[in-house]
Amino acid sequence: MKKLILMVVAVLLSSLTWAQNRSDSTANDKGRLQVSAFGGLSMPMGNYKKEPGRAKNGYFAGLAIDQYFKGNKWGIGIDARFLNHDMRKFDSVFFDNGHIATEYHNHPSFQHIAVSIGPTYKAIFGKLDVEAFLRGGVLFEGFPQYTQSVYVNVASGPPVNLFDSYYTSNSKEKTKSWMGLGGMRLSYALGDNLSVFLQADYLRAFGKSFGSDSSEFYVTSYQAKKAITATDVMNVKDGQITNILDFYEEKPITQKTFVQAVNIGLGIKYTFGGKRKAAAAAPLTKTVAPPAAAQPKDILVVVKDRQTGLALSGVTVKISRNQIDNTSISNADGQAERMIAAEKGTYEITAVKNGIAAMPVAITAADFERSGLVIYKEIYHDDPRFTLIGETVRTNDHTKLPGIGTVLTNTSNSTNMSQISDTEAKFVYQLEQASDYSIVANQAGKFSQTEGVSTKGLDRSKTLYVTLKLGVSNLDAGAVFVLKNIHYDFDQSNIRPDAGRILDNLVNVMSQNPTLKIELSSHTDSRGKDAYNLRLSQQRAEAAVNYLVSKGVERSRMQAKGYGETKLLNQCANGVDCAEDAHQQNRRTEIKVLKY
Repeated sequence: MKKLILMVVAVLLSSLTWAQNRSDSTANDKGRLQVSAFGGLSMPMGNYKKEPGRAKNGYFAGLAIDQYFKGNKWGIGIDARFLNHDMRKFDSVFFDNGHIATEYHNHPSFQHIAVSIGPTYKAIFGKLDVEAFLRGGVLFEGFPQYTQSVYVNVASGPPVNLFDSYYTSNSKEKTKSWMGLGGMRLSYALGDNLSVFLQADYLRAFGKSFGSDSSEFYVTSYQAKKAITATDVMNVKDGQITNILDFYEEKPITQKTFVQAVNIGLGIKYTFGGKRKAAAAAPLTKTVAPPAAAQPKDILVVVKDRQTGLALSGVTVKISRNQIDNTSISNADGQAERMIAAEKGTYEITAVKNGIAAMPVAITAADFERSGLVIYKEIYHDDPRFTLIGETVRTNDHTKLPGIGTVLTNTSNSTNMSQISDTEAKFVYQLEQASDYSIVANQAGKFSQTEGVSTKGLDRSKTLYVTLKLGVSNLDAGAVFVLKNIHYDFDQSNIRPDAGRILDNLVNVMSQNPTLKIELSSHTDSRGKDAYNLRLSQQRAEAAVNYLVSKGVERSRMQAKGYGETKLLNQCANGVDCAEDAHQQNRRTEIKVLKY
């Protein structure tokens, strides 16, 4: 590419030298030669700008030589220019056990050299020239190369790339195509030979191939079935993602686009030969238009978690100017509501979640002067706590169950927080680092297990969200529930502190439902003598009932029953060799609803 640029510049400089010698040796005006240098804004069009090209506004610069014939109306010109369009990069997406990232194998931009030749027409009005030109030639194209991949965390080492979801599929990074160029140039003469001009033109590539090479830009992608969120999990087996079809279509599609752009620029032109011929018409008066006001722009704010870089939802975002606030709540992608057509000025962006404010971000008048129709700002929220995202569901089928009261307890200091699940059955708590918690449903007519949640061993720089589904059941007569995590010391029946926290939940259930009567039973595994197991289980059941009585529950509403090993849940009877987990299944405490 650099060698080609140098070659084109050399040709143009040689033409300039030839034109100077020709003008010195030719006294009469049989057709003048002019050399122009120009540059400015290059704006991609169509699919080259959208998908799959993703090209952004860029710049162009070039040189042109026009040789006019006798009369200086018609001529032929050569145009050589360089165009650069950076591409819109892809955002990284994080999910529960990995992320999606894009690797750029070369410069993330389109870089082209256009060389063309064709006719030119000029009309002269005093000091103003209007020129129209039409060219055809070759476009030397340079395409970006990138791959968007799904990375999954592994037990040790860096994340592993297990799936490429979007990638360029050009046969070559550098190729060629036929091209066309058409435009107009408005010049103002500063003297007989020197002029400044405003130029606008349209350039596009033609054809699918040039020789044996493809002339279009290709990308191949697996279309997304649904957006991947922070709570999604990629299941991996034998180095493959087994649930990848939940998120992407099975077969990829290939898209292509040709290069096209509208270019607007300024330039300077030198014309060789004699004096400029004046037109008969009255000279035009030069008018200077007042500077145009800066175009209004949209403001888009995205909130991210500072420690992980993940998009952060549920954040109150304010975009403020002159004591007027535009307030909204960030969505699942971390985006606040877009502020449409904001006037040029100074704005302050603030963000607050859970009583913690992010460092403010400013928008200045300079942001409105930059290219593009949207001012994009990121604001980072820094809360050292983890976020528990829970969901209340029916125990039997895991369907959503909204409007359920929940209580979260920090087991280290016994502090409680409560919340009711929303219309989507979601509830959210903030968890301190290196802490253990228990959470339970707290609602009349309902029962849930006391679930444990811990942030011990979690790295806040890698993990933001902790998820939990809290199963909730109806208190129907005859229903039986196993109380999870009720443990006793060996050969003992006294209630340990950890078992007491589980039974405290049952105290709340009995308090909320004063007509509820239950059987509280204890069960053992098959190891040990039958009579001993029966006696020990009865003692443990009575100890649990006594604990509830000490907390204010009437004894008449409860029956203590020890079943020993008479109601095993599996095949682990006397003489059967079973794993410890299987025996643990039989060692349990149950409640049975007798009346409600």
